[in-house]
Amino acid sequence: MRAMILAAGLGTRMRPLTLTTPKPLLSVGGKRLIEYPIERLVAAGVTDIVINHAWLGQQIEDYLQDGSRYGARIQYSPEIEPLETGGGILQALPLLCERGDEPFLVLNGDVFSTHPLHQLAQVAPAQGGAHLVLTDNPPWHPAGDFVLQASGQISEQGEPRLTFSGMSVLTPQLFEGVTETAFALAPLLRAAMARGRVNGERHQGWWEDVGTPERLAQLDQRLRNGRI
Repeated sequence: MRAMILAAGLGTRMRPLTLTTPKPLLSVGGKRLIEYPIERLVAAGVTDIVINHAWLGQQIEDYLQDGSRYGARIQYSPEIEPLETGGGILQALPLLCERGDEPFLVLNGDVFSTHPLHQLAQVAPAQGGAHLVLTDNPPWHPAGDFVLQASGQISEQGEPRLTFSGMSVLTPQLFEGVTETAFALAPLLRAAMARGRVNGERHQGWWEDVGTPERLAQLDQRLRNGRI
């Protein structure tokens, strides 16, 4: 399985830190934020990685280069204009699926997680579907996003609601028929849910959406103190 790390955000909530440094290259716990998912993917046997980028993206390429020092092969999908999550993945599909119609992992580059990836890399969703990792609702998103049923299926309606962790396994058929170049992923997921094509699992371990300088500093302290 191949993987994509989403790293094309502007990092506006991280300003002024991101005025001169792209968010994925911010330091936390002695490493750059994006190095954590790269290392975890390689440890799970996923070594073919695609990274999209936009704001100050050349810095990401210059720092990570071809990924060989991590034991990975990194390819890049630069975005000249903002494509949003769905559009960014669609543009990168030729790199992710050049061997056929196999599913692929997608990880948000601004999420720190210790969820095990070995089993996730073996998941094969139904064609046109997806497999999502959901987590407990953080304080800044108490309403959650989706419902994980006892059967493993994910639906949009019901209770209790959980938050999408930013980790998923997607199928290329999920994007069939899309004509836009810039679009969000969520509407495609909701449409697939309505067809019964989305299942998932509960997040295990530590999860942090590193969305603000305060959260970055808190995560840095936890990592340096060995609390994660």
